[in-house]
Amino acid sequence: MTSSASPGLSRLNEATSSAASALLHEVCASTAWDAALAAGRPYDRLDDLLAASDTAMAALTADDLAQAMAGHPPIGRPTPGDATSAREQSGVGAAEREELLALNLAYQDAHGHVFLICATGRTGEQMLAALKERIGNDTDTEREIVRAELGKINRIRLTRLAGAGADTGTGTGATAGAAREAASEGDPS
Repeated sequence: MTSSASPGLSRLNEATSSAASALLHEVCASTAWDAALAAGRPYDRLDDLLAASDTAMAALTADDLAQAMAGHPPIGRPTPGDATSAREQSGVGAAEREELLALNLAYQDAHGHVFLICATGRTGEQMLAALKERIGNDTDTEREIVRAELGKINRIRLTRLAGAGADTGTGTGATAGAAREAASEGDPS
């Protein structure tokens, strides 16, 4: 590893295998994705980590994607107590929440999984429009849209993870906790 690695990236690189897997699982619930990224360590730069993520995303099977999606709450209903989920869905207002939840149930009936969209930076109105547009897609089309959206989410989360400082407590929610755990498990002293 070189000195160019950020504190969070260094922590990921230096973590034990189990700690790295736990840390990466906070980013994406697919064990195939987690394993691919953990096996690719060390990463000298964030761009290297993001490229590895993109490669791993492209290789995920339908079952792997289903496992990854199972780690995401429905749009409009962030996981209680999960700061990452709340931050990512902060654009959903009370006016859209009920309609999003109702349409998400219809989407689940049609596609067998939650509606997945990279919510960061989007308003509830934009997410609602995307849900209405995508609900009628066929399964194969929707699977590839989900793969792309999940890839965007993973990139955002990995960027936060890589930038998290060891002493600053940057990051929030479960990801910060996993980062601190990985740092302590990666330190043999």
